[in-house]
Amino acid sequence: MTDRAALVKVTVNLTPRAVDALDAACTRTRDTKTDTINRALATYVLVLELVERGGGHLTLLDRDGSTERVHLIH
Repeated sequence: MTDRAALVKVTVNLTPRAVDALDAACTRTRDTKTDTINRALATYVLVLELVERGGGHLTLLDRDGSTERVHLIH
């Protein structure tokens, strides 16, 4: 991974479904589109790393203390 000090501008073409998802995420978090896309890409890299290791799982912890396990299958 390269450590970049400067921002890099990128142009992307999003499908209508992706635009809806981005808008929904921004509405829920009140984050900018840039921040939301940056977080989404960081999460995607994590998922790829787990899949490349032969799968894995994520354990989600809810506010009420309950947990849910999400299995990643390659």
